[in-house]
Amino acid sequence: MAKKSFQELINSPGMPVLVDFYADWCGPCKAMNPVIQQVASEFTGKLKVLKVNVDNNQAAASQFKVQGVPTFILFHKGQAVWRQSGALPGNQLAQVIKKYVE
Repeated sequence: MAKKSFQELINSPGMPVLVDFYADWCGPCKAMNPVIQQVASEFTGKLKVLKVNVDNNQAAASQFKVQGVPTFILFHKGQAVWRQSGALPGNQLAQVIKKYVE
């Protein structure tokens, strides 16, 4: 199977895509893992979640001007509609996603 480009992945038709820019050495990123998993399961079939390691994917990180981790960007129909740097509670993240889930 051919590896999809980042652009192809965030252009997911009919489904918002939450991108989690993280690093293995980042404590808050590790703390957000269970939160991201919980939100992903809450929106199963309605949301795609991508985890992007900034150390391994510097091009994607610089394309979206990610300066700190974790940074979350929500894409809807290929457009960035929301972004947040730093950890946040799962219920706050879920509220944002609910606005874009069809």
